[in-house]
Amino acid sequence: MPRFFRYRLDHILFWTLTVFFHGYTRIPWINKAGVGQFILELIIRNGLLACAIYLTLLFSIPRFTQGKQASGILGLVVALAIYVLGKNAHDVYFYGYVVGDLQRQNFFYNTFYNFSIVIFYVAFATTLYLSKQWYLQREKMRQIEMEKLNTELEYLRAQINPHFLFNSINTIYFQIDKQNQAARETLNKFSDMLRYQLYECSGSEIAIEKEIAYLDNYVNLQRLRKNNDYKIGFVYDKNLCNFTIPPLLLIPFVENAFKHVSNFVDRTNEINIQLRRTKNRFILQVVNTYDTSTTLPESGGIGLKNVKRRLDLLYGNMYQLTVEKTSALYSVTLELPLL
Repeated sequence: MPRFFRYRLDHILFWTLTVFFHGYTRIPWINKAGVGQFILELIIRNGLLACAIYLTLLFSIPRFTQGKQASGILGLVVALAIYVLGKNAHDVYFYGYVVGDLQRQNFFYNTFYNFSIVIFYVAFATTLYLSKQWYLQREKMRQIEMEKLNTELEYLRAQINPHFLFNSINTIYFQIDKQNQAARETLNKFSDMLRYQLYECSGSEIAIEKEIAYLDNYVNLQRLRKNNDYKIGFVYDKNLCNFTIPPLLLIPFVENAFKHVSNFVDRTNEINIQLRRTKNRFILQVVNTYDTSTTLPESGGIGLKNVKRRLDLLYGNMYQLTVEKTSALYSVTLELPLL
């Protein structure tokens, strides 16, 4: 069924049946007006009908769903008027002058009939369109659930016994000399990250504060691995609170920056991560320097491909992902709606 919609076979079937039915009811006019006028009638009537239907589907209905009732109603009125006025004009020509019915030379003679026809077809097409959208939305939700189940299954498979893992970390922690406080703090950060992944990311949403803390631990661990040739910035607005996002959605972009950051010896290598909120949008921006002599994947690798797929499933067309590359900088900006 999705393939049926993908290739617009539903539109082809609808117009094939509509034109065939209209042509079938107009066959007697071939003898009265000729084949040319018969074909002209099919083209004008169904062309006007297509204008009315698609103006309704592509303009009016989206306006109604966006809460813009006034423009939606205006679009619907214009759609109906296009058909009624256009068909009235053709009826005057066809019936009044070609066929010779003097009564039908009155421009408004067929107004009620034409109005009832366009109302029927617009209502019928709208019903089909909304039914199709409902079906596609249901299929999308089913696909999301399937992918969620598969992700959870892979997640469970990837989990080494967490109790064993944390017991081992605690054992290593106490084996580290108390004077080596830096090593103990590093192990604590790693333990916090692991605990977050294993125990707090099982739901569909996570508090932004926890996601930021996870990113902060990750960045701090990466700072320990880098020398003074690297300048790493991680800043976020203080008003980033009281909303949720899907867990582990941001980390692939940060990981990608550390993976592909430059390794210059004659100048500073930089990674800048910024989180901010603008009205009802959450924005992540990650910028890193990179070496043009090395190959930087256009897609950002498998990790970013997977997160793009996840974004499509979760947000549809409501999110915005921008990737920019200059001669020395690689920038990724993600904007998410706060639902």
